[in-house]
Amino acid sequence: MEDVVLELTNKEKYCQSNPEKFASSNISTFMKKHGFKKYQDLIKKSIENIGWYWDSVNEDLSLKWFEKYSAVFDSEEGIERTKWFIDGKCNIISNAIDRHLNEDPEKIAFIFENEKGQTKCFSYAEVDYHISALALALKSEGIKKGDVIGIYLPMIPEAIFAILACSKIGAVHNTIFSGFSSGAIATRLYDLETKILLTCDEIERRGNKINLQDNWSFALEQNKLSKIIVVNQKEQNNNKSGKLIDYQNFVSKFLGHKCNTEIMNSEDPLFILYTSGTTGKPKAVLHTHGGFMLVSGQQTHYVIDMKKDDVLFWYADIGWITGQTWAVYGSLITGGTSLFYDGILTHPTTDRWCKVIRKHNVSIFGIAPTSIRLFMRDNNKFNYIDSYDFRTLRILTTTGEPINREAWIWYFNKVGKGRCPLINLSGGTEIGGAILSTTFLGYMKPCSVGFPIPGFDASVFDDLGNETTNGFLVIKKPWPSMTRGLPNGSDKFIENYWSRYKNIWFHGDIIKIDSDGYWYITGRIDDVIKVSGHRLGSNEIENILMSNEFVSEAIVVGIPDEIRGESIVCYIVPTDDSIDTKVLSDQLIKLIEKNIGKFAKPKQIRFVKDLPRTKTGKLLRRLIKLTALNIEISDKDLSLVENPESIKNMLV
Repeated sequence: MEDVVLELTNKEKYCQSNPEKFASSNISTFMKKHGFKKYQDLIKKSIENIGWYWDSVNEDLSLKWFEKYSAVFDSEEGIERTKWFIDGKCNIISNAIDRHLNEDPEKIAFIFENEKGQTKCFSYAEVDYHISALALALKSEGIKKGDVIGIYLPMIPEAIFAILACSKIGAVHNTIFSGFSSGAIATRLYDLETKILLTCDEIERRGNKINLQDNWSFALEQNKLSKIIVVNQKEQNNNKSGKLIDYQNFVSKFLGHKCNTEIMNSEDPLFILYTSGTTGKPKAVLHTHGGFMLVSGQQTHYVIDMKKDDVLFWYADIGWITGQTWAVYGSLITGGTSLFYDGILTHPTTDRWCKVIRKHNVSIFGIAPTSIRLFMRDNNKFNYIDSYDFRTLRILTTTGEPINREAWIWYFNKVGKGRCPLINLSGGTEIGGAILSTTFLGYMKPCSVGFPIPGFDASVFDDLGNETTNGFLVIKKPWPSMTRGLPNGSDKFIENYWSRYKNIWFHGDIIKIDSDGYWYITGRIDDVIKVSGHRLGSNEIENILMSNEFVSEAIVVGIPDEIRGESIVCYIVPTDDSIDTKVLSDQLIKLIEKNIGKFAKPKQIRFVKDLPRTKTGKLLRRLIKLTALNIEISDKDLSLVENPESIKNMLV
């Protein structure tokens, strides 16, 4: 059988998996066990009988419960208040760490690497050693079940230890993206009445030291924190409050002592995570032990087919749901190995990410579409990608935003080498993972997000609530990792998600289903631009712009127009600085007029060197729109930006 398992065909525009290559995949095994020959039949049964499906997933993953649940779910209080795994007693740590201590304690659980190339590896036994010490230290400070612990750390071992230690004793972890500034941190700590903060003095990015102490010092003044635990604390830290403790001193007397895993109710809170804040005020989202345990396991085991001998490198911060679902909990529940990189993937050289994959024999690689486009642009300049064979890779993943065709094909051909299925998925913080995903069982179409994942009764509605092939993404039945509410805005929970259609979850993505039944994300409800009465998805326009060979990245926003309602403003990153922008601008206008219509002609096309993005590569569309409207961007908003110089360049 040929090594190439997928083939891109220009005529039919899809890829087909080699069935024999994936006959032993986790999802194939599950389907055979339950008598399904077709993936679509599994999807159909899983949404017709969600109780059967999630109970079967629990059994297939061999999840451990202190006391088995008496019922899979209960919606007596309404679908939006559905409770899962009724009367079940569990703790996600029992399945993420504890059970592996008996099966394979020396198996590597985590690999950490930084920009200097320094590497640390931890077995499951070593992870247990460290989280037990931290858990006992937290308990000695009076931390108990339900207390909130803030984690403001880069991707270093102590950050993961903190997450797992909190879960082990029933505390609720609130991970905060290490790129946030003082105001954003203070808000996230104050909203949740955080008891203790774990942090560090500084981080290093592109070889430069970045001070974090000023940010959390401000937070200390604004919040009633009992302690701040500082990793690698500097001696000169001002400790007038007496609340600062060095991490090593904090845990030292508990090293080598075993901490029992707390018995939790299935519905007890596991963590609170803020949405990214790229579309407005961030919301705190609550997830639970039982529900998140099932879904993080399901999505890692079946959706990306992770196995115990896999090394997963999904470049996602622990402050975002991708990091929690797959890189931390899902990988552990599967019993595999997860790699964390503390730094910028293209530093100190543009091919650093390639070297990391090769060095650690990564088999599953995940990255945001924006990062893929950055890799493409770098490769156009330095031509490095063909010197890597990526022979250890078997699965590629991407998420975070819609991917354009050129980036999809480049990622598939240049990184996957035609061997690796490209799992393009989409979901959200409130979902606890993905709603839609491609699958390697059958066909893949470039840019498609495939189909609803089994167990997620997704559909597409028009404004009146009728099912359609071009409209809004909704979910008609509950799922285990559905957010249990918004701790900092409980009155908004129903309004935001459950009020547009009765007893239906409204997600906000705009979906198009093609004639073969493949789903595509064309934008967000807040990304729609209405020009002269025509509703246009920003992603549709951006894909057209990026089909030009001289466009590396493009983003469009709408601005008020007295006559047309809204006008389109395009921000373009050319593939080369020497390109004649006047000629390119004319080409792009003609391209839009040809593919959409003359009414969609942009009011402005602005050429920039880069676009503002988060550390994980997600474009900050809201800030770009503020720039287009000449509205000043606050320091709090700027703290989201990994490359703040891009904002300054856009204002020139």
